[in-house]
Amino acid sequence: MAAHAHESNTKRIWIVFGILSVITLVEVYLGIIKPEALHLHGPGTSWLNWIFIILTLAKAYGIAWVFMHLEGEKKWFRRSIVWTAVFLIIYLVTLLLIEGDYLYDTLAPLVKW
Repeated sequence: MAAHAHESNTKRIWIVFGILSVITLVEVYLGIIKPEALHLHGPGTSWLNWIFIILTLAKAYGIAWVFMHLEGEKKWFRRSIVWTAVFLIIYLVTLLLIEGDYLYDTLAPLVKW
């Protein structure tokens, strides 16, 4: 009976922690500073909001990849999980942007933003 050596994932956990912390710090920094250059209107919303959406998706993907052990799964299984989630998140973001724009246009005469 062959014994499997226990390998420590402490280094990997700290690396993932560092990457996720850096992404979070960038999000917090941009949320506090709110650079005027990023308030320009991009497709559907400001570029600052797009940066937040992309960084949040990157963090979600990284968490799923590492802590749900997706890197060890078969390619078709990884894709079925990741692409389904990506599609649903993009769909949700699109609906939120459309409805938010509609509410902004509808309530703009009534509310001082």
